[in-house]
Amino acid sequence: MANKATILVVDDDPDIVEALTLVLKSESYQVEAATSAEEALEKVTAARPDLILLDVMMPAGTEGFQFVWKLRNEYPEDLAQTPIIVLTAIHDTTRLKFYPERGDGTYEPGEYLPVQGFIDKPAEPAKLLKQVAEVLGDSGR
Repeated sequence: MANKATILVVDDDPDIVEALTLVLKSESYQVEAATSAEEALEKVTAARPDLILLDVMMPAGTEGFQFVWKLRNEYPEDLAQTPIIVLTAIHDTTRLKFYPERGDGTYEPGEYLPVQGFIDKPAEPAKLLKQVAEVLGDSGR
C-alpha cells in the first residue's frame, strides 16, 4: 500500500486532536499535531504536511487566521501552498459564517480566507474524511 498523505492537525484541545488523529489514522493517513499556531508553523517546516486541519479559535484568540496569513505570505511557495481545511465552531458562538450553506450570502472557501475548505466542529468522521480526500485529490498521495 502506498504511503498516505501526512496531515497536520492544529487544535489547542487535546481531546479534539486525539479524536481527529484516530479518524485520520483509520484511513492510514500519517498525522502530526500542534497545539498552537507557533508550533504548527514549526511543524509545517519540519514535517512538510500534505494538508493542514486548522482550528481558528485557540488561546491567543483567532490564532488560526494569523496562522493562515503568515503561512501564505511569509513562507516559501512550496510550504505556503499547503492546502488548509478550517475546523470551526465559531458560528455557534457568533453570527460569523465563512462558507455558504443555503445561499445566505457568505463566502466560498478561499474567497477571502485563502483556504480550501471549512468543516463544522465537532467534525463528523465520514464528512471529514470525504473532504480530506477531495482536497488531497483522491486517496492521499
